[in-house]
Parts: sequence; C-alpha cells; structure tokens
Amino acid sequence: MLVLTRKQNESIQIGDDIEIKILAIDGDQIKLGIDAPKMVDIHRKEIYLDIQEENNEAASLSADVLKLWQKSEK
Repeated sequence: MLVLTRKQNESIQIGDDIEIKILAIDGDQIKLGIDAPKMVDIHRKEIYLDIQEENNEAASLSADVLKLWQKSEK
C-alpha cells in the first residue's frame, strides 16, 4: 500500500485521468473530491462490498433456479 500525506487543497493524481483532491478537513473527517471519467465507477467501500454481496446472491439464486428448472424438465 502506498501511503501519502496531503494537506487541504492538495491532490493525488492516478494515471492520466483520475485526480483526488483534499477539499476540507474537519476534525476526524476529510472531504475528498474525485475527478474521474464517467466510465469509472466510484463507491464508498462499504457500498462496493454490499453491491458485490448482492451480485453474488443474485448469481447464486439464478443458478439454483436453473437447477430447479432442469430437474422439472426431466
């Protein structure tokens, strides 16, 4: 993991297309601004993990339904 120190109004550049800027620091909270192409999905990690879990559950459910359907065809 790369660890960088930044102050308010300083940025981090990722590749040519993504810039992360420190907008404000208020106590133990930091406000970040992220400038990235529209095709790049950006989520808070807890939301990303929820999406992954829901996708896995949906895929599992689809496989279960397919198995039930195959059994009913026999």
